[in-house]
Amino acid sequence: MKILLTNDDGIDAEGLECLQQSVGGELYVVAPADHVSECGHRITTRTALKLEQRGERRWAVHGSPADCVRVAVKHLYSSITFDWVLSGVNQGGNLGIDLYYSGTAAAAREAAIFGIRSIAFSHYIRREIDLDWQHAGRRVQRVWKALGEILLEPGRFWNVNLPHLEAGIPEPELRFCEPCKHPLPVVYTGDEGEAVYSGRYPDRQKTKGSDTDLCFGGAITVSQISI
Repeated sequence: MKILLTNDDGIDAEGLECLQQSVGGELYVVAPADHVSECGHRITTRTALKLEQRGERRWAVHGSPADCVRVAVKHLYSSITFDWVLSGVNQGGNLGIDLYYSGTAAAAREAAIFGIRSIAFSHYIRREIDLDWQHAGRRVQRVWKALGEILLEPGRFWNVNLPHLEAGIPEPELRFCEPCKHPLPVVYTGDEGEAVYSGRYPDRQKTKGSDTDLCFGGAITVSQISI
């Protein structure tokens, strides 16, 4: 099985390493050279994209996550038919409306546009708890095994969010659900010369049974997203 890995936190991110260690198969890494979170589905067409080889089947792209998928599929590995594109594991949730802003989700969406099965993995963060990538890796393995056995409709991709749980909590259940439709809390501070975003992610509204509600409540959430 040939699998393309990417993310939006950058090629050196711990989440990408977690993903690489959690899935089997023949892995190819094409990821942003730098941290480019919240870049949405941006693509580069008016300037050249700088590419850096970082090892065997490992490339850094000075561009967006969507750029990475396009360059991998249509340029670097155009002779390869990828079975899956996996994006993440993002250090931070991508729930509900986040899907419109997320570079992690955009990479999975770009793969779906090309007809390749894809999953966007993200990890909701509670600042008062240390992030344990070993626990995250085990949860990625559970999800990967479960979703690999489910038929994914053309033009769709999976969006997965891992909860942030305290040590000793039983393993979370896997919940299939719809993304929340409520907007993020948008608050700015500053004077007439600047606006500084200060909205708090945990304060967002949560529709009961949605991905935001369930992930905040401690479940691994899985949503099937249409392009």
